Amino acid sequence: MIDMSTLQKDDEIVALLKQGEQQLEYMGYTEHSERHRQIVARRVVRILKTMGCDENTCRLGEIAAYLHDIGCAINRHAHAQSGALLAYDLLRSRGMEATEATLVANGIANHDEQHGFPSTAIAAALILADKSDVHKSRVRKDKLDEHRRLIDYEDIHDRVNFSVLDSKLIIDTEGKKIIFQFQLDSNVSSAMDYFEIFLGRMKMCQNAAKFFGLEFNLEINGQILA
Repeated sequence: MIDMSTLQKDDEIVALLKQGEQQLEYMGYTEHSERHRQIVARRVVRILKTMGCDENTCRLGEIAAYLHDIGCAINRHAHAQSGALLAYDLLRSRGMEATEATLVANGIANHDEQHGFPSTAIAAALILADKSDVHKSRVRKDKLDEHRRLIDYEDIHDRVNFSVLDSKLIIDTEGKKIIFQFQLDSNVSSAMDYFEIFLGRMKMCQNAAKFFGLEFNLEINGQILA
């Protein structure tokens, strides 16, 4: 049976993921390494388990999370769609059934805010898990000076990520809410900066939460903003 641990040992998949991370590094994007993949995978499984999904759905969700940025090995543009096609072929060639590979591919294809829509539990969980990983550790080391301070404060994406001291994804089943809880250093960026670059993502997360019958809340420095 294919699971995330088998993919981590697969030379072809490792090479594609490595190339994708290298592509994003050269483009100046935030970190999309093994750290990000592991965090997103764990969060997807937690969401699916909490929402009552079976073990097989959790396994497929974890795989989708681990492979969700594999399309960046081709190009950042339309990486969700190219990644879905790559993942489908890779998984089918390794013996995964078509129905399962299709669910994984669908989740990957729909995780990007430009064209994605949560039509399955895996897609909805992947959206929420991916978009909640905002943290200062995602800023590239070459964007920091010798004192680990941000060099270019004009880069709003780096500035917002660098300002996030702590981030949590909370699933409140009793209150029927899913909460992104961020602690921002207000000396680095503001809540308005966050909304400026992530508004599309937050609307997408609202739809993903709605798929599970939950309300979506964004909490920054103790204040519910959405």
